[in-house]
Amino acid sequence: MAQRISIGFQASPPLALRVSDDELGKLREALGREGWHDVEAEDGQVRLNVQHVLWLRVERDEHRVGFGIGS
Repeated sequence: MAQRISIGFQASPPLALRVSDDELGKLREALGREGWHDVEAEDGQVRLNVQHVLWLRVERDEHRVGFGIGS
């Protein structure tokens, strides 16, 4: 299942990605370390310097567009 995530950095806007559960787990393990980490997202690969990551947000709810109450 793909997860929507946002990654916040020290001096740039957040980066929004869709990643698999496995990739999200690998990214979480890499946070707090030094150096570079490759993230395989749905749109392609992203290389991050994990030293500059300030926060990681995982959106669990599916976003819906429209009116009314969904079931």
